[in-house]
Amino acid sequence: MSPDGTLSIGDLAARARTTVKTIRFYSDQGLLPEAARSSGGHRRYGPDALARLRTIRSLRALDVPVPEIKRVLESGDGPEPDGGGLEAVVARRLDDIGGQLAALRWREAALRALQESEPGQLAERLELIGAVSVPPDTSAIVHYWRRLLPIRLSARLRSAITEAAVPRPPADPTPDEVLAFARVHALATAATDHCLADHRPVTETHPDLLYDGLHEAHRLVEAALRAGRAPGPGEALDCYAAAYARAAGTRDTPAFRRALAARLAAADHPVMRRYWHLAGTLIPGLTLGAADAWLRDALAADIAAG
Repeated sequence: MSPDGTLSIGDLAARARTTVKTIRFYSDQGLLPEAARSSGGHRRYGPDALARLRTIRSLRALDVPVPEIKRVLESGDGPEPDGGGLEAVVARRLDDIGGQLAALRWREAALRALQESEPGQLAERLELIGAVSVPPDTSAIVHYWRRLLPIRLSARLRSAITEAAVPRPPADPTPDEVLAFARVHALATAATDHCLADHRPVTETHPDLLYDGLHEAHRLVEAALRAGRAPGPGEALDCYAAAYARAAGTRDTPAFRRALAARLAAADHPVMRRYWHLAGTLIPGLTLGAADAWLRDALAADIAAG
């Protein structure tokens, strides 16, 4: 160290156990300001440069980008960053690493799904899986439900139903879950307006009345299943039938239930059955499709008993 307390670039490199080239790079990037220049034009660094350099190297060891490091260092007055800037960078890096790990877990499960393919399945599975982004997102499936639900349905119910109906990619997927998600994604992206018209759920003149009632009926199905009850007459079915009757502006009568059962049977499209079968492997607990199937079976049992 010179009498004025500054360090040459070589002294700083030796104390930090790094190279002159590295220090020159950080200086040129604006991370390590020079305190002065010698009479010969050589860089000189102040006494706080060593601590600042150690901070830079620690952040680089965590793969923090240079612009982020600069913001961290500028958030404090000295060589040590203040808590606010550093905490924000740590949070962002954790988010980045989490996304990278999720992508790696998805790719591993996807590769296992391909590796475990039966003869003749590999090409089909590769096409399915390759159509899904990594890490996967649900935007195509969300768009499918926005097109599928009634136009007059309120934003509140549209959001609630979509949230419940769209499967989320598992954080640590199995090969079967990767395939199920890829197949749901393929089903959603292949749906044309004509297809949607064919398998759109049965609705009435007042869709909000219907879907509010269906939400309550589905909640009652969960209670019935916990109690071990098989599909049949009861509170859940009464709520279900009443929702359809109320939305149609009529009363829940035996004749209405018979007509409703016929309509629901005619509208039971294989695309929706496949959707809920696949989604059932990805959505924890009872899906909307499984609850509705239980209620349709309950309606059929009630009519048969009557």
